[in-house]
Amino acid sequence: MQVTTICGSLRTNSFNRKLLKLATKVAENLDAQVEDLDLKKINLPLYDQDIEDAGIPANVLDFKKRVEQSDVLIIVSPEYNYSISGNLQNAIDWLSRGGNSLNNKTVAIMGVSAGPFGTVRGQNHLRQVLSALNVQILTQPQMLVRFAAQAFNEDGSFTDPKSQEVLEKLIKNTFELHNKLK
Repeated sequence: MQVTTICGSLRTNSFNRKLLKLATKVAENLDAQVEDLDLKKINLPLYDQDIEDAGIPANVLDFKKRVEQSDVLIIVSPEYNYSISGNLQNAIDWLSRGGNSLNNKTVAIMGVSAGPFGTVRGQNHLRQVLSALNVQILTQPQMLVRFAAQAFNEDGSFTDPKSQEVLEKLIKNTFELHNKLK
């Protein structure tokens, strides 16, 4: 299985990057090939119809192609003002242009926040955006990591073993959903 990961946080040492690393390990332990599409390195332009009309930039076309070649996506995003990050929204906007690169994709979503609610509000918005693009997302379990500063050990593992169990269940169930749908 080919898995593509996208992190909505651009910060190199973000808590969401820590979660992404743990998710990658889980996917690899389930024999998946994982490719991380780092939005900071890809440097997508802000979506603009004028840019699209002039010709979709090469880095956007490459990004779209790599997503299209994946079986499953894992999207990790912080919650910004009760929603998803602007860079993640921009990436999704580009993926929807020139043909919907997310059509019929199976996606696991998750996130980390500093507050007591995890990323529940941001994930609700992400579900809404992705549902418009015909993306398949499990409703349960939800990976909502709260109190980011206390959620991870120095080695990057979770301080709460139940969080690791939820992460493993979410990814395993997402892979099973993909296999059922294909």
